[in-house]
This record gives sequence, structure tokens and C-alpha cells, in this order.
Amino acid sequence: MSEELSGGERSVHDLVGVGFGPSNLALAIAVAEHNADLQGRPGGRAVTATFVERQPQFGWHRGMLLTDATMQVSFLKDLVTLRNPRSDFSFLSYLQSRDRLIDFINHKNFFPSRVEFHDYLQWAADRVDGNVAYGHEVVAVHPVTHAGEVTSFDVVARDVAGASEPLIHRTRNLVLGTGLVPRLPDGVTADARIWHTRDLLPNAERLKGMSPSPSRIIVVGAGQSAAEAVDYLHREFPAAEVCAVITRYGYSPADDSAFANRVFDPAAVDDYYMASPQVKQMILDYHGNTNYSVVDHDLIEDLYRRVYQEKVRGEERLRLLNVSRVVQAVRSGDRVQTVVESMITGSRTALDADAVVFATGYRTPDPAWLLGDFAEEFQRDDAGQVRVSRDYRIETTPRVRAGIYLQGGTEHTHGISSSLLSNTSIRSAEILDSIVEYSEFADPLAFDSPPAASYAG
Repeated sequence: MSEELSGGERSVHDLVGVGFGPSNLALAIAVAEHNADLQGRPGGRAVTATFVERQPQFGWHRGMLLTDATMQVSFLKDLVTLRNPRSDFSFLSYLQSRDRLIDFINHKNFFPSRVEFHDYLQWAADRVDGNVAYGHEVVAVHPVTHAGEVTSFDVVARDVAGASEPLIHRTRNLVLGTGLVPRLPDGVTADARIWHTRDLLPNAERLKGMSPSPSRIIVVGAGQSAAEAVDYLHREFPAAEVCAVITRYGYSPADDSAFANRVFDPAAVDDYYMASPQVKQMILDYHGNTNYSVVDHDLIEDLYRRVYQEKVRGEERLRLLNVSRVVQAVRSGDRVQTVVESMITGSRTALDADAVVFATGYRTPDPAWLLGDFAEEFQRDDAGQVRVSRDYRIETTPRVRAGIYLQGGTEHTHGISSSLLSNTSIRSAEILDSIVEYSEFADPLAFDSPPAASYAG
């Protein structure tokens, strides 16, 4: 669907961000600091931006904010420091505002708790949330044309609670930061007894209040989230058997050594982007154990110690079903009928559980889902994946002058750190620089006109 511009005047944003997680939060801060730096400088133009977030307030993996869980990246890889070490939005500035800077230094730790880092993100979001429409979900994006060219987009966002009319923002650039979508095995449907780890904490709290007390909980997966879920459930439900179903012999440690961590350096993005498809795959194969299906060494040791101690006591409550997979998880009343299959012998074991938790990762949504037929304007590679420029801008047909940028979903072009915190501050700066550069060549008359009276649906 394309709407032809007519006469009249209407302001238009330089960018609208869809989603307001850490990536677009970092972008919002970069915009604010860019505009502040322009004060007193002749000839500079401020960037106008607004963001739309489905959640009623800022939140980042709230369902996994486990008390003892720590970050897996240094606090220096916060929202701003790699881009601007002097920023007032740094983690150190946050600590100072909370009167904990000295305490943190004395702690001698580069890796804050996940709860503390979430509080830092919330603190930063509260300082820029004047440009965020919380409680709104983007339901459509309509391209707007002028003289046969797509010059802007109308972004339609509905109030999740249905309390107000939809918002329509017109923008020269769209920045998609919608995050990842939980992945469940085929045929598995989430409910009050079958969870993805994304919803671990609220569902576990509900389970605690149920009677009778849980007797068995199954966790499926071999990565960090799976191990953390096993650890948490084993401690929080002392009368329950916790079964960990993994497709390998045990949890594998993450490679967080200094040289391996270079794969997350900003310069590594340039290397990956320029590399041939064969070298890209080689890099992913070599360094996948820095991020995928791996667990912190200390947590592995702790879980193994518990398994061993329970064997000594003769009460094996923490069970590892290794080289196995779940082939059935079906809700039956207050139980989940689960079947675990050995990948070696093919034998199957039926296990009735009070809950089954899937730590089976996330998938990146195709950006086409939001843009409908307009996605035909995207250029794709031989594998059908969207082509993305080095500045994270989707490559489109020549008639599209408006920009679409991706915060995540660019692993195939930009490498492992595509959706991770490691390069969030640098990535956001590169997107902003690109938007500013393109805006210098934009014809303002092509954008100043009213939107369509309404958009159906």
C-alpha cells in the first residue's frame, strides 16, 4: 500500500524506532547527545525522533532477572561508553547517581548482576522517555510516495489497552528494534504449565502457590538460560525433582578468553562484513562457543557439584538426561505428559511433570512481517536473506529514498554481535550517522504533507 502525497504541511520525524529495548534506548541517547552538541553551532540541524514500545514501561528480559545471575559482558559495554566515554548515561554515571560507585569499585568486578544492569537500563530510559510511546504496538507501516519515489513512512501504532485512538507517525527513517521472538519446538504450545525461559520468574511464582507442591519440573536446553533455570528451580522447589534434558553429555563452557572476545570488537564487524561467505561461516563455526549454547564455567561447576553431592547422599533430585531430547510435551489437566528420547538408543521414557521449561532460544523476525507488500522492495541475497549495508540500512530498490535500519537480525551480514550488547553503543552511533548523512541530501518538500485521514486495520 502506498499513499501519494498532497498539499499542506506537516512535521515529519527523522526517525521512528519500533521497540524500545537496549538497542533503541542507546539510539535515543545518541540522538539526545547529538542534539545537545549542536547547541551554539551554526548550520547544524537537530534530529527528531520518537519511539514506540508495546510494554507499559521499560523492561528487558524481566522473566530472567534471577537474583544471582550476572551479566556476561563487561559493564564498560553499556549504552554509551564505547561511543562516548564522557557520557552522562554511562553505567559509572548511574552508579554515582545511586551512591554506589565506590562500593562497585571495591567489589573488583567487571560483571554486575543482571538485576543491577536492568536498573541501570531503567534509569537511562527514564531520562529519555519523553519521546517514547509506551503501551503502543506498531500494527502497520505504510510507504508514502512523492513523484513516484518512497520518501517516508506512516507508522501506525495502536494502544495495547484500547484506551485511545491509534497513533500515526510520519518518518523519513524507520529503525526496527523489536528484539527476538521466543522459539518453541514444533507442536509445543506455551501455557501455564509449558513455558519458555523468557517467562520463567512469573510462571515459577504462580507454581509456588499451587497445591499440591510440584514434584517434577523438566528443563529443556543446554545454554546459559537453561542452566540458570535448572539452578533456580532446583533451589526454589526443594521438594521437586528437576530434570535437565540436553542433547550433549553436559553443559559446555563459554569461551570468554581475551583473544576469543575480539570477535565482539567493533573492528570485527568490519572484518566480518567484508569477508566472503565461506570466511563468514568459518568465523561463526570457530567462535560460536563464545555465545551459543554455552554456560559460564562457575555455574557448570556448581551444578556438577550438586549432582555429585546428591549421589553421595543417595537422593538424586537433580537429574541430567544427556544426549536426549523431548519428543512430546502435552498438557493433561495439571500435568504435562512428557516423553524423552535417547538420541543414542532411541528408547523413550515417559515423565509426567508439573511444568516443562523450554530454554530453546530465540529467532529473529524477518523485517518483512511489518511492512507487508512493501517488503518486495527489499533486495535479498541468494539465500533469500535481506541485504543490509554496513550502516545497518536495508538495501532496497532505487525508488526507495526513505531508510529502514535494523537493530538486530544482521548476523548474516555483521556477525555474532548483531543483537548483543557488546556493540550496542557503536551500532546506534553508526545508524544515527547514516540518518544524518542521508538527511543532508533530502528534499524537505518531499516530506511536508498530511497523512491519509485513516488507515484501515
